[in-house]
Amino acid sequence: MMVLVTLIGERQVKEGNEFVYSGPLSECKDCRLKGVCFNLEAGKRYRISSVRRLHHSCRVHEDGVRVVEVEIVPIDATVNTKTAVEGSTVTLEFPECGEIGCEHYRLCHPLGLKDRQKVTIIEVKKKVKCPRKRSLKMVKLA
Repeated sequence: MMVLVTLIGERQVKEGNEFVYSGPLSECKDCRLKGVCFNLEAGKRYRISSVRRLHHSCRVHEDGVRVVEVEIVPIDATVNTKTAVEGSTVTLEFPECGEIGCEHYRLCHPLGLKDRQKVTIIEVKKKVKCPRKRSLKMVKLA
Protein backbone atom coordinates (compact mmCIF):
# COMPACT_ATOMS: atom_id res chain seq x y z
CA MET A 1 0.00 0.00 0.00
CA MET A 2 1.30 3.43 -0.95
CA VAL A 3 1.98 5.83 1.91
CA LEU A 4 0.24 9.19 1.51
CA VAL A 5 1.98 12.10 3.20
CA THR A 6 0.27 15.43 3.82
CA LEU A 7 0.18 18.36 6.24
CA ILE A 8 -2.45 18.74 8.97
CA GLY A 9 -3.09 21.65 11.31
CA GLU A 10 -1.25 21.12 14.60
CA ARG A 11 -4.50 21.18 16.63
CA GLN A 12 -6.01 18.34 14.53
CA VAL A 13 -2.96 16.09 14.62
CA LYS A 14 -3.65 12.87 16.47
CA GLU A 15 -3.05 9.36 15.22
CA GLY A 16 -6.39 7.76 14.38
CA ASN A 17 -8.22 11.06 13.70
CA GLU A 18 -10.31 11.03 10.55
CA PHE A 19 -11.16 13.88 8.21
CA VAL A 20 -12.68 14.53 4.81
CA TYR A 21 -10.40 16.45 2.48
CA SER A 22 -12.37 19.34 0.96
CA GLY A 23 -9.80 20.50 -1.57
CA PRO A 24 -7.31 23.35 -1.93
CA LEU A 25 -7.77 26.72 -0.25
CA SER A 26 -7.24 29.93 -2.21
CA GLU A 27 -5.16 31.39 0.67
CA CYS A 28 -2.54 28.71 -0.05
CA LYS A 29 -1.96 29.35 -3.77
CA ASP A 30 1.47 30.96 -3.18
CA CYS A 31 2.67 28.59 -0.42
CA ARG A 32 5.82 26.60 -1.17
CA LEU A 33 4.29 23.54 0.60
CA LYS A 34 0.97 23.49 -1.28
CA GLY A 35 2.02 20.39 -3.22
CA VAL A 36 2.09 18.40 0.02
CA CYS A 37 -1.23 19.83 1.29
CA PHE A 38 -3.07 19.44 -2.02
CA ASN A 39 -2.03 15.87 -2.84
CA LEU A 40 -5.21 14.24 -1.49
CA GLU A 41 -8.45 13.63 -3.37
CA ALA A 42 -11.32 16.00 -2.54
CA GLY A 43 -14.34 14.26 -1.02
CA LYS A 44 -12.40 11.26 0.31
CA ARG A 45 -12.20 10.36 4.00
CA TYR A 46 -8.70 9.88 5.45
CA ARG A 47 -7.31 8.56 8.75
CA ILE A 48 -4.03 9.75 10.25
CA SER A 49 -1.93 6.60 10.53
CA SER A 50 1.37 8.12 11.66
CA VAL A 51 2.57 11.50 12.90
CA ARG A 52 6.03 12.69 11.96
CA ARG A 53 8.11 15.22 13.91
CA LEU A 54 8.48 17.73 11.08
CA HIS A 55 6.56 20.97 11.76
CA HIS A 56 6.01 23.99 9.47
CA SER A 57 4.51 27.45 9.93
CA CYS A 58 1.28 28.08 8.04
CA ARG A 59 -0.84 31.10 7.03
CA VAL A 60 -4.09 29.21 7.64
CA HIS A 61 -3.35 27.18 10.79
CA GLU A 62 -2.45 29.40 13.74
CA ASP A 63 -0.21 26.80 15.41
CA GLY A 64 1.32 25.62 12.13
CA VAL A 65 1.11 22.22 10.46
CA ARG A 66 2.70 18.83 11.02
CA VAL A 67 3.68 16.18 8.50
CA VAL A 68 1.49 13.08 8.79
CA GLU A 69 0.92 9.82 6.96
CA VAL A 70 -2.70 9.11 6.05
CA GLU A 71 -4.72 6.25 4.62
CA ILE A 72 -8.00 6.32 2.74
CA VAL A 73 -10.99 5.23 4.83
CA PRO A 74 -13.75 3.52 2.84
CA ILE A 75 -17.19 5.11 3.29
CA ASP A 76 -20.44 3.18 3.75
CA ALA A 77 -23.32 4.42 1.58
CA THR A 78 -26.44 3.21 -0.20
CA VAL A 79 -26.89 2.74 -3.93
CA ASN A 80 -29.70 1.42 -6.07
CA THR A 81 -29.72 -2.39 -5.89
CA LYS A 82 -29.35 -2.64 -9.69
CA THR A 83 -26.04 -0.73 -9.63
CA ALA A 84 -24.59 -2.47 -6.53
CA VAL A 85 -21.81 -4.39 -8.26
CA GLU A 86 -18.45 -4.89 -6.55
CA GLY A 87 -15.62 -3.21 -8.45
CA SER A 88 -17.90 -0.98 -10.51
CA THR A 89 -17.72 2.80 -10.75
CA VAL A 90 -21.11 4.44 -10.34
CA THR A 91 -22.56 7.92 -10.01
CA LEU A 92 -23.81 8.39 -6.47
CA GLU A 93 -27.38 9.68 -6.35
CA PHE A 94 -28.72 11.05 -3.08
CA PRO A 95 -32.43 10.26 -2.76
CA GLU A 96 -34.74 13.23 -2.22
CA CYS A 97 -36.61 11.81 0.72
CA GLY A 98 -36.44 14.37 3.53
CA GLU A 99 -36.55 11.56 6.12
CA ILE A 100 -33.83 13.09 8.32
CA GLY A 101 -34.90 10.89 11.23
CA CYS A 102 -34.49 7.68 9.21
CA GLU A 103 -31.87 5.30 10.64
CA HIS A 104 -30.31 5.07 7.16
CA TYR A 105 -30.28 8.81 6.34
CA ARG A 106 -26.48 9.10 6.78
CA LEU A 107 -25.96 6.09 4.49
CA CYS A 108 -28.09 7.75 1.79
CA HIS A 109 -26.41 11.15 2.35
CA PRO A 110 -22.85 10.24 3.46
CA LEU A 111 -20.67 13.03 4.84
CA GLY A 112 -17.80 13.95 2.57
CA LEU A 113 -19.48 12.79 -0.63
CA LYS A 114 -21.49 14.86 -3.09
CA ASP A 115 -24.62 14.05 -5.03
CA ARG A 116 -23.71 12.95 -8.59
CA GLN A 117 -20.11 12.13 -7.54
CA LYS A 118 -18.43 9.17 -9.24
CA VAL A 119 -17.43 6.49 -6.72
CA THR A 120 -16.06 2.95 -6.82
CA ILE A 121 -17.86 0.14 -4.98
CA ILE A 122 -15.32 -2.04 -3.19
CA GLU A 123 -17.81 -4.22 -1.31
CA VAL A 124 -21.54 -4.92 -1.49
CA LYS A 125 -22.81 -5.43 2.04
CA LYS A 126 -26.55 -5.86 2.62
CA LYS A 127 -30.03 -4.80 1.57
CA VAL A 128 -31.30 -1.67 3.33
CA LYS A 129 -34.94 -1.41 4.33
CA CYS A 130 -36.09 1.96 3.03
CA PRO A 131 -39.27 3.50 4.53
CA ARG A 132 -39.96 4.99 1.08
CA LYS A 133 -39.77 1.52 -0.52
CA ARG A 134 -36.65 2.28 -2.57
CA SER A 135 -34.57 -0.74 -3.54
CA LEU A 136 -31.23 0.03 -1.87
CA LYS A 137 -28.08 -1.84 -0.86
CA MET A 138 -25.39 -0.77 1.56
CA VAL A 139 -21.98 -0.66 -0.08
CA LYS A 140 -18.44 0.27 0.91
CA LEU A 141 -16.97 2.98 -1.34
CA ALA A 142 -13.38 3.86 -2.09
